[in-house]
Amino acid sequence: MVLKKEQNLKRYYSIKEVAREIGVNESNLRYWEKEFPSLRPKTTSQNVRQYTDKDIEQIKVIYNLLKVRGFKIAAARKMLGSNKMGVDKSAEVLDTLIAVREELRDIKKKIDSLV
Repeated sequence: MVLKKEQNLKRYYSIKEVAREIGVNESNLRYWEKEFPSLRPKTTSQNVRQYTDKDIEQIKVIYNLLKVRGFKIAAARKMLGSNKMGVDKSAEVLDTLIAVREELRDIKKKIDSLV
């Protein structure tokens, strides 16, 4: 059986890894855990946070609401509670647009190097 290269075999991520991936400080993640009841990563007996892929997706949604769309924490909490599917879809669309933008930038660099 051959494993797909894209398949992620890691189950848990440290707070440092998640903060680096999202682009926020570790203290932001700890604060968001206090403010958003739906964000509860697993903790070890030494109180080390272990984030799952589901936790990271939740953090991306929170990041989108707070940092990209400019919501206040109370408004973001309300949005997550009342319109979860719409918020998730919005974050997914935003991720796709960011990926397309990066791809277009790469293409532009290649074209500029030819000229």
